[in-house]
Amino acid sequence: MTTALHAPPGIPPMPERTPKALRAAIAEHAPKLLPDFDRHWKQYIADAYDLAPVPAFMARWWGEFALARNSQLEAKVHQLEDEAAESTDNAHAKALIEEAGRIRREASKVEPGQ
Repeated sequence: MTTALHAPPGIPPMPERTPKALRAAIAEHAPKLLPDFDRHWKQYIADAYDLAPVPAFMARWWGEFALARNSQLEAKVHQLEDEAAESTDNAHAKALIEEAGRIRREASKVEPGQ
């Protein structure tokens, strides 16, 4: 992704690392993710008496937003995943999926404000 303190021009910065701030950023900058975010929240978090699932929820959606806010990076990951799904060469498909996973992991490492 980037090691800069702020997002590159045209890419919204990451919000505070809270569910409320993340939801607001998704609603503003990646609204296509909002139905799945809300459904996931309601299913696993909203009525939970145990907060243990919250870190995993945040990790997943932090990464999803980090990727979705950069349309070029998101398109690259989807292209790699689509190409892997269509590949008849297992080694090539594995390499494509590994590259997509590497990009997703890097995207999820961004900090608030980046």
